[in-house]
Amino acid sequence: MTKIKSIKQLTSLLEEHLKGKVSTKIYNDALEKLKEKYKEYGLSVDEVLNIVNEIINRYTSSQVDPGEPVGTVAAQSIGEPSTQMTLRTFHYAGVREFNVTLGLPRLIEIVDARKKPSTPIMWIYLDEEHKYDEEKAKEVARRIEMTTIENVAVEIDATPYEGAVIRLDPVMLADKGITVDDVINVLKKLKIGKNVYKDPEEDYTVRVELKQEKIDYTKIEKIKSKIASATIKGIKGIKKIIIQKQGDEYVLVAEGSNLSGVLKVPGVDYRRVYTNNIAEIEAILGIEAARQAIIKEIKGVLDEQGLDVDIRHIMLLADIMTWTGRVRQVGRMGISGEKPSVLARAAFEMTVPKLADAAVSGEIDPLVGVTENVIIGQPVPVGTGIVNIYMTYINKEEPETPLEGEISISMGNEESGEKQDSEE
Repeated sequence: MTKIKSIKQLTSLLEEHLKGKVSTKIYNDALEKLKEKYKEYGLSVDEVLNIVNEIINRYTSSQVDPGEPVGTVAAQSIGEPSTQMTLRTFHYAGVREFNVTLGLPRLIEIVDARKKPSTPIMWIYLDEEHKYDEEKAKEVARRIEMTTIENVAVEIDATPYEGAVIRLDPVMLADKGITVDDVINVLKKLKIGKNVYKDPEEDYTVRVELKQEKIDYTKIEKIKSKIASATIKGIKGIKKIIIQKQGDEYVLVAEGSNLSGVLKVPGVDYRRVYTNNIAEIEAILGIEAARQAIIKEIKGVLDEQGLDVDIRHIMLLADIMTWTGRVRQVGRMGISGEKPSVLARAAFEMTVPKLADAAVSGEIDPLVGVTENVIIGQPVPVGTGIVNIYMTYINKEEPETPLEGEISISMGNEESGEKQDSEE
């Protein structure tokens, strides 16, 4: 056996026998793993060639045959395991404070292309300066976390004649990095009182003298609610932040989602910020990022339930949802409702209205899909059904002319162009 003498020789061997015959990812993975084995044990040329042949054989056998109904297989492969999901639809996102919807409800949210998930959550990674220091991570968290007056107040009271009284919690003010003056400035912007001032006898009490038109018992509750929900600092939609230690770095896990706002915050590593809100990802980062998020979210839901589904089925679903340039739901308002075939659309939901609309507009159904061919009872264009044979018969009544026959086999509705002459 001829031993391989260097990494360079190993690389050139793989370039000659493997490159171009499999996907780039498989080639790169094979190269890296063989380099590791070479450094550890050493390899011979015969061993490498045997491994290369095995990779090519497995890659070839895993390819889809022409006419394979990949959509049906993908639908079955995702749909059947999803019926085995448990009823435990919530779990903790690594911390006790947050629940994240999982299981079938989350899967339905994703394929329905909901604009907002029931439990939006963000994972915010920090840059080199902030990710190793807990105090610096807290600074970034304070900038992001939305803080309202209700979060830092012990009591909010209001009466028509005494006005509004807000008693603040000094511990919470210190924790959020907020001063009494900050609260006073926010209250002034609300324009509910003619005078906002700090109580001279109590340091952490703020009083608001109500305007004459606000002195009304029917408006008191609205005023209290307006004061409580007034935002002092932070990004809208981010209700709470927990700081987690992941390996040697600190990561912020946020309840709520606002991708565009978080990406602008100093100290945040914008390349690694992630949200489970697919509609936000589509709007901010584009359709390719949304496709990747759909794959990641569905795979995460299935893996959490212990269901092993090949990622290629999930990728096909994500492709179908996003190939038009926008995220579409799997339903009559999206993929099923936008099929080019009239019969396929009618077979899904709202049969009579769909057929009536098609008749009014004079639509033509070319009958190229599976559903419409099943409906009218002819062979479906799947497997051997995609092959058509066209034959031109010999005219035996004219023997004096050269006789020719043509046979061409086509895939789908297009002629292959191959002609075979036949002689009598």
